[in-house]
Amino acid sequence: MLSLARIWRTKEVRRSILYVAVVLVLFRVTAHIPIPGANAEALAAFFGSNQFFGLLNIFSGGTLENFSIVALGVAPYITASIIFQLLGMILPQVEEMQKEEQGRQRINQWTRLLTVPLAALQAYGLVVLLKQQAPAVLAEAGGSHLLLTILSLTAGTVFVTWLGELISEKRVGNGISIMIFAGIIAGLPSFFQRTLSVYDRSQLVTLILFLATMVLTIVGVVVMHEAQRNVPVQYARQVRGSRLSGGVSTHLPLRVNMAGVIPIIFAISIILFPTTLAQFFLDARTPWLREAAAFTLSFLGNQLVYGVLYFVLVFAFTYFYTNVVFHPDRVAENLQLQGGFIPGIRPGSATAAYLAYVANRILLVGAGFLSLIAILPLAAQQLTGNPNLVIGGTSILIVVNVVIESVKQIEAQVTMREYEA
Repeated sequence: MLSLARIWRTKEVRRSILYVAVVLVLFRVTAHIPIPGANAEALAAFFGSNQFFGLLNIFSGGTLENFSIVALGVAPYITASIIFQLLGMILPQVEEMQKEEQGRQRINQWTRLLTVPLAALQAYGLVVLLKQQAPAVLAEAGGSHLLLTILSLTAGTVFVTWLGELISEKRVGNGISIMIFAGIIAGLPSFFQRTLSVYDRSQLVTLILFLATMVLTIVGVVVMHEAQRNVPVQYARQVRGSRLSGGVSTHLPLRVNMAGVIPIIFAISIILFPTTLAQFFLDARTPWLREAAAFTLSFLGNQLVYGVLYFVLVFAFTYFYTNVVFHPDRVAENLQLQGGFIPGIRPGSATAAYLAYVANRILLVGAGFLSLIAILPLAAQQLTGNPNLVIGGTSILIVVNVVIESVKQIEAQVTMREYEA
């Protein structure tokens, strides 16, 4: 187990962690610099009644709630990354680039460039939506103020993305994920404050059940994050000159949760898009359009309907995104080129079919787990009857994933430098 003493003794790792801490402090400082003219009280009330913006607030690192200059956070960068991942499934040229280091660097550069127009577009959409649904949030509505707000939000996104890449360069974790992690952790004090402000002795049992459920959720997330199926792989013996090499038995790890938290992002965006769109047409002059908007809001406002649709969409998107990031035919091809094979399975297409079969079987567990995590806040709210005691399954999933990955990278850095010494 990695100890703090070992980390502190390793000078390079200690400096990297301190550097990341300074960057996160800078990020949190900018998160409290508001856009001029924003009404903080009206904004807080709006976020309390809108689930879609609540989720966006998580992925912006908690900056959207303050409507700060970095309110969009890393959301445009994540969107740009997803676009290029999907293009890899459609365009063979992009798929070939993803296989090479130079091609991946070029795609990363394109992702940064695409982030800028996406940030400007999302900034404009955010301002327009706030003006329509919460007019009190933005008191000024002039064209110059709109342009200044869009430029500020776009520049803030570029700045936060740059900070995330600075963190990634230190190899103590994924910078973008750590920025989101920092926003979630920063929101914990206000969560506990709201919980304690409404607490009384009659809620003791409910509070104990809530804490127990939260602990079990964390344990479940850790177990599922680390769960994997080890497929045995055998490498054939090869004669190179006068030396005999190969003949090694190893395994190919297949993660139960390959998709991470991305399916939840896809699902919540799709299921809440009709609700957001319908709110624009509640005051439409056309009767059927106005009635359709009212029906959509009423139908999706039902907690049972919302929960079932959310569960199904997360389940489906887990399979979809896993197909984006995991390619059995590519893995089978690499094994064959390296002289490896799965015992009892022919190399080539048979190996690809076997890997796809195994991945789909274990993915059934991973998809079910992600779907349960997604609807956990709804279930907790129905069971406790207290909207303040809501377990954010998505938040827990992000926090646990970031902590585990960061600890692994730090441990690798410490171990490597101990060997060098």
